[in-house]
Amino acid sequence: MKKIGVFTSGGDAPGMNACIRGVVRTALHYGIEVVGIRRGYQGMIEGDFVPLQANSVSGIIHLGGTILRSARSDAFRTPEGRRDARAQLQQAGIDKMVVIGGDGSFRGALVFMEEYPEISMVGCPGTIDNDLFGTDYTIGYDTAINTAMDAIDNIKDTANAHDRLFFVEVMGRDAGFIALPVGISTGAEAVMIPETPTTIDDLIKTLEDNWQRKKNSSIVVVAEGDEEGGAFKIAEEVKKRCFNRYEIKVTILGHIQRGGRPTCLERVRASRMGMEAVKALQDGKNAVMIGEVASKVTYTPFEKATKHHIEINSTLLEMVNILS
Repeated sequence: MKKIGVFTSGGDAPGMNACIRGVVRTALHYGIEVVGIRRGYQGMIEGDFVPLQANSVSGIIHLGGTILRSARSDAFRTPEGRRDARAQLQQAGIDKMVVIGGDGSFRGALVFMEEYPEISMVGCPGTIDNDLFGTDYTIGYDTAINTAMDAIDNIKDTANAHDRLFFVEVMGRDAGFIALPVGISTGAEAVMIPETPTTIDDLIKTLEDNWQRKKNSSIVVVAEGDEEGGAFKIAEEVKKRCFNRYEIKVTILGHIQRGGRPTCLERVRASRMGMEAVKALQDGKNAVMIGEVASKVTYTPFEKATKHHIEINSTLLEMVNILS
């Protein structure tokens, strides 16, 4: 193996740069040339390639985002787009790659490799959602939950000062993996996530109980995919039902959770995954995601990583009910 490509795809996540650095430094250590593919699959189609040397990744381990940038490519969803991507890779002499991304990125890789079996790809799980099977933590998750926790800690200060009820919406369209630990770590009175039904009646009862316990403010953490709707809709429903104990406010944390400097654990984990991805390609592995389970490296087929359903931690649910 003389040359590999590396690219980031889909939503950006803190730690992606650390992973890129891990890939580049490891490949160069073994005498392998590295080519960066900018803007994910779209850049692959357009031949937006750049050679990466050791100094190309100096001073990036602490940065959020991705120096290779990212994009969602409609063109790559078509056979013609994938054909153009294959032609660009062939011209550049690249047939082995590390893809840093989430489930959509890995599904795209699977389709590409089915059409062009001479291509080999190994993945590193880059997504703040922590929703890929085969790893305890994805790249970006630890930073995202700490960013959300810090933001809600700040919100609690003003909530306490003004006797307010805040509905704080965090990311999590399909899962509550961000909302649940963030709600516990900030002492939220309730956490609303897609995996478990929480009706408006249940929520109001919880808030009434807290009022009776002399709580002068409350925080409700809402995953954006909760079945009752987003934070604005839930807040509106609570107001309609005449819950007027507190002044009600809504905060959407949004993309603040994607940015910021990665945590220490994030940098170490992402660097390790990047290193192990290169080693996996050297060992002839293909269509697998690098993971870390109980501090040990794992290799999970892309298909299993993206399709296998991950259950929410029942202990965390119990903690919310008991400790709120």
